[in-house]
Amino acid sequence: MASAEEAVDYEPEDDDLMDEDAAGDTSPQAPMPKLKSAITGGASTSLSGPKKTKGRGFRDDDADRHSRLASRDFESLGADGGPGPQRSIEGWIILVIGVHEEAQEDDLHNAFGEFGEIKNLHLNLDRRTGFVKGYALIEYEKFEEAKNAISAMDGAELLTQTMNVDWAFSNGPSTGAFKRKNMRSGRTHRSRSPRRRY
Repeated sequence: MASAEEAVDYEPEDDDLMDEDAAGDTSPQAPMPKLKSAITGGASTSLSGPKKTKGRGFRDDDADRHSRLASRDFESLGADGGPGPQRSIEGWIILVIGVHEEAQEDDLHNAFGEFGEIKNLHLNLDRRTGFVKGYALIEYEKFEEAKNAISAMDGAELLTQTMNVDWAFSNGPSTGAFKRKNMRSGRTHRSRSPRRRY
């Protein structure tokens, strides 16, 4: 440690003066550096010349892409021509709506198992309450089994609640229980709000 009589001679070095030099060199004649843009492919951001764009959305050959995709042979289940039930990849799935919130999988197995072997049964639960959400998906191997289950169980009661049963997938507009009904039957026009007073 230095005593009180010794004086420390402090001379600033070149590194210490860097901030002062940078502040003093700014002049209006100094050219600004040109920035490179990632969008325009490295060209400067000046307005002289057309912008060259890269990426998926900027292609000029959109028609070529469409023709390439149209010529490919994609897998599809194929429609049998007209509205009606549609087979899923593994079997025939029916949708059951109006399932009681305290119903168990066994209840549905007992009710729908008499029409054929059930390949799969989904009974979704509400995360918050833990009760059934109110619908179930049941999959049968054969078309006739699923058709018989729909015709017999549509409108039936399970645990004091009436169920609606229809196909989960269809080719065209539904003709079953889930066909959208006109909620305003009997009225031809909508009601109007009163005029505003300013």
